[in-house]
Amino acid sequence: MTTGVTWVVAGALRGRDGRWLMHQRPLEKHHGGLWEFPGGKVEVAETPAEALQRELREELDIAIDPDACEPIAFAEESRETGGRSIVILLYTVTRWSGEPRALEGEGIGWFTPAEIAGLATPPLDRALAKRVFARR
Repeated sequence: MTTGVTWVVAGALRGRDGRWLMHQRPLEKHHGGLWEFPGGKVEVAETPAEALQRELREELDIAIDPDACEPIAFAEESRETGGRSIVILLYTVTRWSGEPRALEGEGIGWFTPAEIAGLATPPLDRALAKRVFARR
């Protein structure tokens, strides 16, 4: 049995038209085919901001401006029966260079908050979306 916390970062990228970018998970992975805020695990000796930069470069082929990233919400899933808990730190991202494209997963899309509410998403992303869009 492995215990502890898996730290994950994700980016909420808002386009100029007010739509938000969502990433569809690879079919062969846990929650395969579901839509999520793009991101991934924080590696050893990496800050969350560094992980966010790396993950968005790997998944979307974009370079984010660290000064244009702000932590906005987090969500946690505890493993009652053993195993690792997951904590996702969500950052708003308002500036980046490059045109986002899916380098991993099944694709990307730009959605309104109402459209995101209707997407099939993992439970933690659903919780994050509710927190983010309740403020807007």
